Amino acid sequence: MAGVMDSVNQRTQLVGQNRLELLLFRLNGEQLYGINVFKVREVLQCPVLTLLPKAHPVVRGVANIRGATIPILDLSMATGLPGLQEETRNSFVIITEYNTKTQGFLVHSVERIVNMNWEEIHPPPKGTGRDHYLTAVTRVDNRMVEIIDVEKVLAEVSPSSQQVSAGVVDEEVAVKAVSLRVLTVDDSSVARKQVSRCLQTVGVEVVALNDGRQALDYLRKLVDEGKRPEDEFLMMISDIEMPEMDGYTLTSEIRNDPRMQKLHICLHTSLSGVFNQAMVKKVGADDFLAKFRPDDLAQRVVDRIKATH
Repeated sequence: MAGVMDSVNQRTQLVGQNRLELLLFRLNGEQLYGINVFKVREVLQCPVLTLLPKAHPVVRGVANIRGATIPILDLSMATGLPGLQEETRNSFVIITEYNTKTQGFLVHSVERIVNMNWEEIHPPPKGTGRDHYLTAVTRVDNRMVEIIDVEKVLAEVSPSSQQVSAGVVDEEVAVKAVSLRVLTVDDSSVARKQVSRCLQTVGVEVVALNDGRQALDYLRKLVDEGKRPEDEFLMMISDIEMPEMDGYTLTSEIRNDPRMQKLHICLHTSLSGVFNQAMVKKVGADDFLAKFRPDDLAQRVVDRIKATH
């Protein structure tokens, strides 16, 4: 896999064109899985792992990589499958960055990178139930590829606080919030619940949708009925990575439609880095926020309430 990540910088041009690149890998069997290349820092043969006493069973150990101590999670076990059975030295680790945290995912093998359009990425089929670990599925070379809900995995292995600190929401804001609504868009069921709980603490009503295409259709229906999204919603808080249509493309579509272009948009994502802030400006979003920091998210909503009401 040497060089697999060498051209990540060249790939940044894909974002904003409703495109992505998936790194394909396998866990225990022949099933292919995918992860967005933008979440991946590097891929390497599994290094020597140091076991941690009382660690979560999914954490196979920690590794020292480029001077940093990084937890290594058995992604097979984390998604309800049997853990990887072979010696870890025969496996690979995908080093990823989610929600400003770095971790490695232990996998059986890493295949290749494929260039895709978000329109080719679809929500999991109905009937998969509520306990699955997928945010999306797609097909590559006529084979099913499953895209894992990493935010759900991380929330189970290392839960973060979802509480908003006392003092973030004052009484005056809480009174005003009751009559206001916020539109949220995210393909991860865990992320939707986290955001909804946080916003309900502020006091606003939450309308939660699953992907960019669904959100755009919803907003177009509103304006077709003669309503103005900026009157209906205090703001829209949208994920960036979503099947059917990503958050950048959704933002561009809204900004290019005079009937809805005044809607306040905050992009809320586990993708890290300066690059995303540049993209936020390019597509015309009003704000950018890294997931998931309850106080920061609540403060954005509070600031918006104070600025407009």
